[in-house]
Amino acid sequence: MKKKIVCVLVAAMMALSGSVVYAADAADSDLAYIKDKGTLIVGITDFAPMDYKDENGNWIGFDADLASKVAEDLGVKAEFVEIDWDNKILELNNKSIDCVWNGMTLTPEVLESMETTNPYCNNAQVVVLPAAKAADYKDVDSLKDLQFAVEAGSSGEAAAKDLGLGYTSVSAQSDTLLEVKSGTSDASIIDLLMASAMTGEGTSYPDLTHVLELTTEKYGVGCRKGSDLAGFINDEFKALYEDGTMAEIAGTYGIADAVIEQK
Repeated sequence: MKKKIVCVLVAAMMALSGSVVYAADAADSDLAYIKDKGTLIVGITDFAPMDYKDENGNWIGFDADLASKVAEDLGVKAEFVEIDWDNKILELNNKSIDCVWNGMTLTPEVLESMETTNPYCNNAQVVVLPAAKAADYKDVDSLKDLQFAVEAGSSGEAAAKDLGLGYTSVSAQSDTLLEVKSGTSDASIIDLLMASAMTGEGTSYPDLTHVLELTTEKYGVGCRKGSDLAGFINDEFKALYEDGTMAEIAGTYGIADAVIEQK
């Protein structure tokens, strides 16, 4: 009889232990947390062609449309929140946002501080300056006397530091273009995809152009360290690449050539 009682107690403890472990796992799941609140909060900046507002004030762009599709497949609504790019890791860890999805370069700092997805887009850091002066700047040495505008915490800022260039940090990449247009800065360093979309004939900055690829890099989505959301997005990337959705969205914003095959 005693042996039977002991066995029953052990079985009960194992069952209880199992349920506790399961509950802990559920509590640690970002996917469960996001599903429970019904929203995927996406940290972004104003960054065409990845995330920007249409004439009705709605967020659109390659990243915005892709994030909305992934949120839909998760059964929640995407909510876009503008963040200070320099504080993106803090915003993520404080749960002010659930992911950083804004043409984010997979830098060593990002890879160390976040759970990141597989790369999904190629990019480069380029110099933007008045088109009338472009012919004077054909190599890095020719840039030494220029004063640059860069986004704080960005790969453009890192490139300026690495090359020993003089620069002023501003809050967004789009602000760097205003600096150059107004003459407050001689040039800026921003993402190639943004420079292609926002400078030259037919754009908001027809008198500006881009020259010199200073770096090459890849974009990824950043989640909280250890988050299961990154794995879900990777699975979504693969499915959306295979069924042509990713290429279709990229084509809408003129960046089809930048998309990385998802395997």
